[in-house]
Amino acid sequence: MAIKIFIDQGHNPTGRHNAGAQSNGLFEQNITYSVGIYLSQMLEKDSRFQVQVSRTSPDVALGVNNETSLAKRVLMANAWPADCFLSIHVNASENTSANGTECYVFSKNSNGYPIAERILDTIVLEMGTKRNGVLINPSFYVLRNTSMPAVLIELAYITNSSDSIKLRDEQYQFARAIFHGIEEFYSRT
Repeated sequence: MAIKIFIDQGHNPTGRHNAGAQSNGLFEQNITYSVGIYLSQMLEKDSRFQVQVSRTSPDVALGVNNETSLAKRVLMANAWPADCFLSIHVNASENTSANGTECYVFSKNSNGYPIAERILDTIVLEMGTKRNGVLINPSFYVLRNTSMPAVLIELAYITNSSDSIKLRDEQYQFARAIFHGIEEFYSRT
């Protein structure tokens, strides 16, 4: 039986509700869309996995406001039902020296924690980003309301000059690193 991975490409298109961060000429929602599509294509080629994405095209906007946008993503994953929920994001900070990759899970004891560790390790190894750790945040809607292991991935900082170059030029490589993390995790279980 195939492992069902739901990929949530964080945020909606520019100019719509729930649009993401922007800096250095980049838009979070465009990066997350592309990385999610690349990742879905990699997973589809592997017979061990089935995949669904939250945004099937760059102009898809989910929900009618921030709350319903998040709820729609969770509803799609829960209704399928997915075995794993991955929400892809890029980080932003007023401190432009802030950089690196982190993953968020609902709790240290959640089933998402070991998946997050694997994904974080492969992104840091393959992309050369700083390892900011697996962090706990039970307030994130998508982590709190999914009925399967869930990980929110912050690829790198859009507000950091060196991270933003990777986010602009290496979206396929970020997807491949996440894929390798998923592959490693599920080959051990």
